[in-house]
Amino acid sequence: MFTRPELLAKYNKRVPRYTSYPTALMFNTDFGNDDFERAARDSINEQLSLYVHIPFCKRHCYYCGCNRIVTRHQDKADQYLDALEVEMATRAPVFSDRDVTHIHLGGGTPNFLSSTQFTRLTSLFHKFFNVSDTLDYSVELDPGNLTKEELADLKRQGVTRISMGVQDTNIVVQEAINRVQSTEHVGELVHYAHGIGICSVNLDLIYGLPFQNLTRFKQTIADVIAMSPDRISLFNYAHLPERFAGQRKIKPQWLPSAAEKLSLISAAVKAFEEAGFCLIGLDHFAKPNDTLAKASVNGCLHRNFQGYTTEYGIDLLGMGASSISAIGSTFSQNAKALPDYYALVDESGAAVERGVKLSNDDRLRQYVIMQLMCNLKVCKQQTNALFDIEFDEYFKEALEQLASFVDDGVVTITPDSIRVLPEARLLIRNICYVFDAYGNSDASGPRYSNAL
Repeated sequence: MFTRPELLAKYNKRVPRYTSYPTALMFNTDFGNDDFERAARDSINEQLSLYVHIPFCKRHCYYCGCNRIVTRHQDKADQYLDALEVEMATRAPVFSDRDVTHIHLGGGTPNFLSSTQFTRLTSLFHKFFNVSDTLDYSVELDPGNLTKEELADLKRQGVTRISMGVQDTNIVVQEAINRVQSTEHVGELVHYAHGIGICSVNLDLIYGLPFQNLTRFKQTIADVIAMSPDRISLFNYAHLPERFAGQRKIKPQWLPSAAEKLSLISAAVKAFEEAGFCLIGLDHFAKPNDTLAKASVNGCLHRNFQGYTTEYGIDLLGMGASSISAIGSTFSQNAKALPDYYALVDESGAAVERGVKLSNDDRLRQYVIMQLMCNLKVCKQQTNALFDIEFDEYFKEALEQLASFVDDGVVTITPDSIRVLPEARLLIRNICYVFDAYGNSDASGPRYSNAL
């Protein structure tokens, strides 16, 4: 792991996470439903992945930057499912010749849904879409509001993968972020999920939370290793109180410094690798037999709005408030605010509010950035062949900006490739940033998080 804090200080500026390129902040309202339908008809991809956003949560976690609504009123989900049914009925016809191979539920908290509501949602997928017999069905879960009986019910309904947000197991940290949950309970859920045949369990951790220190975080790491998940996601906390009101409850002086955060992630990488996990991309870990680890070894890793994935050549249809679709060479996003989402669905059956059609330059830069994010390298000759360019000439300005990274010993450039040293992966977002044509548009503002 990276051990040169002076370089982190040098490059520690606000940059995108690059779960897409262009990023969602570059979407515009000129893109509408007609553009979406055209992209769906023109796409050459034969398979389809569905993402559904469930915005409701039963508790307010202060660190969270997701689009969510905190409520205890279960009936709100019924109204939401009514709207989702209309949206699915509108969207499904243009995808009638596609097999749905992946479904992912995010939030919010998908297990806010009652068993009856979850059953209804699953049945809607089968009602409107051609769901594959080999479906990969994944769900994000809040373990603090989850029982073994509910896990068994998810398995019966076809769920194959789950992801649970642990964040930190220390009670002081948990209280500071308003997410108190039993470590023992989470461990029991992981063990039970494996026992009933859930094929993959991911646990989310966050470093940089209030009152985290090396001693406390090492215990969190040990707790998670003892739970033996298949995957671990280790995210950098992005403190953006200008954008997320809940984060205003977290005082800046409670947060660890950049140097302290470096010690936290370094300890995590060391411990997880010693426990047999493979480091994947920027912030994921997986056991060697996991499909994500195999994809990384084989150079087949990809990245989308859910993070690192094995999915490729598959259109992504997002439904629900704020969800994002990636269809052909387009991105689009539904209305974020629930009243706006309902109004658009009532009006037209769909809820696209903004989006973007990628230009040839966008697709080229997307390819380069995703190669770096996934593989820490990009092959110039392969890029030339795919996009009919001369890499060094096309990216002359970007290569000049990379000179600083080369001088600092974190990037190597040869006639055929650009490579990022594995120990410099914490700077990968900054390195990708030199290839971002939109990069100078107010990146210093509160829209993006620091690299560390």
